[in-house]
Amino acid sequence: MSTTDWVVLFCTLLLIVAYGVYQSRGIRNIDGYLLGNKSLPWYHVALSVMATQASAITFLSAPGLAYSSGMSFVQFYFGLPLAMIILSISFVPMFHRLRVFTAYEFLEKRFDVRTRAFTALLFLIQRGLSTGITIYAPAIILSSILQINVTYTTLFIGALVVIYTVYGGTKAVSYTQVLQMSIIFGGLVAAGVLVVYMLPSDIGFAKALHIAGKSGKANAIDLSFDWNNPYTLWSGLIGGFFLQLSYFGTDQSQVGRYLTGSSIRDSRIGLLMNGLLKVPMQFAILLIGILVFAFYQYNSPPIFFNKYELNKIENSSYAADVDALKAEHESIFEEKQEQIHRLTEALDNDDEAAIADVRKQLHHADERAKTVRADLVALMQENDKLADTNDNNYIFLSFVTEHFPKGLIGLLVAIVFMASMGATASAINSLASTTVIDIYKRFAHKTGSDKGYLSASRAFTLIWGICCVIIALYASKLGNLLEAVNILGSLFYGTILGIFVVAFYVKRAGGQAVLWAAILTEAMVVALWWLDAMAFLWLNLVGCAGVVVFALLLQGIFGDRRGPDTGAKA
Repeated sequence: MSTTDWVVLFCTLLLIVAYGVYQSRGIRNIDGYLLGNKSLPWYHVALSVMATQASAITFLSAPGLAYSSGMSFVQFYFGLPLAMIILSISFVPMFHRLRVFTAYEFLEKRFDVRTRAFTALLFLIQRGLSTGITIYAPAIILSSILQINVTYTTLFIGALVVIYTVYGGTKAVSYTQVLQMSIIFGGLVAAGVLVVYMLPSDIGFAKALHIAGKSGKANAIDLSFDWNNPYTLWSGLIGGFFLQLSYFGTDQSQVGRYLTGSSIRDSRIGLLMNGLLKVPMQFAILLIGILVFAFYQYNSPPIFFNKYELNKIENSSYAADVDALKAEHESIFEEKQEQIHRLTEALDNDDEAAIADVRKQLHHADERAKTVRADLVALMQENDKLADTNDNNYIFLSFVTEHFPKGLIGLLVAIVFMASMGATASAINSLASTTVIDIYKRFAHKTGSDKGYLSASRAFTLIWGICCVIIALYASKLGNLLEAVNILGSLFYGTILGIFVVAFYVKRAGGQAVLWAAILTEAMVVALWWLDAMAFLWLNLVGCAGVVVFALLLQGIFGDRRGPDTGAKA
């Protein structure tokens, strides 16, 4: 990056951190540190909820996913609006009325302390692992830009986020996220406009989409019903609904965001606004990836987008082999470019026969290009068994750093950093709050002072931050980060959601039955995933339904051992 880009990057990050620190001054108790004194308006809630979900992974991996496999991932979010409606009706008023710090306090009131502790433990495992992945995502950026090992940049980014989160608490996180999302929206619009501007003069936005569509990249809707396909209309509406309902309704990183609302009304409006805006935002991010694909039909793409790994193999004993593969890669691109020009003419003339022939030729060229890449990856693995051979997460980053003008590169990089800071800060804060409220305060230190619990919250924030950084060091082995996070969530969210569904709607079920139902269901979900029996989104439905069914069956065995009634309506 240029000096201008570095100035833009550091000034933007400094502004964000300074603003968050300023807004969080004067925190003196645990209520202010974990819930921001429940004083934030609906637009803070809405933007904070969006920023918590839209981590750096969203802005790095989503365009790369669209570039390599098309728009189908957008279906993942189709169940989100309905989930927001259900949460606004059921979960939000209950949590506000009970005046809880975490979602899992409710479970002890409804069932017993064992169910509360087990559910909190599931959350801590899932969120701890996922947060490590969100820390790794921006570390990729520094690694690519500075051409150094991603381990060092992971440690740097992790330390920066942990220090910021330990000081700021929830209020700093929420105020910072409002500013972050404002800048992010502006940056995404600028990026989309610039990509279209960089296309050839005779290729506008509409034609670029036509070209991407004929290349199989604009497949946003898939009406087929396939248990093994993770991105269809049905998996998004059904499996995605259960995943989003669990994430926003039972994951403390999100529950903690809307519990900061000054009223039930503010929390509800914040969630509903997220439901309205999230799908269009995700569609726009994926669309940028499609436009990048169109750009690389007229400009030669790198043979491998991870510059650090490419430089390693280029400077190894395999350099001559790499040069030969690069020459073949360029030759294939020249052939593809001829076919793309034919496709452009065929589209102008509505020549379906020519379009079909070009698509066939492009498919053949793509297969040859994949073979060249596979040969390159094999060389990388021979040279270094620990090499990161999945470059999907580097596609958009490589495009930005190579082709965007000075200043805008720094802003786009800052956007990814800000997204990571917001999502990671929320997650670490939620891990600390769950540990303090559901474990430390409940079992280890029941009669501590408010000041003591505040100190414990900061201490556990630091501890969890360190754990997440350690996890981040191994995240490179997980492939596409966006899919990895959602697969990880699907292993736990269905079970957690099932526990809450029973708590809210199945009054006859007691704590012992629910606890054993959750244990059995979680084992079943992990087994189904391990056996690759179905696409990961369906695991959310299986987990939720499994807990409900097992709880009803086991209740007949264990009898009436329910916890205190909280007033939840069946």
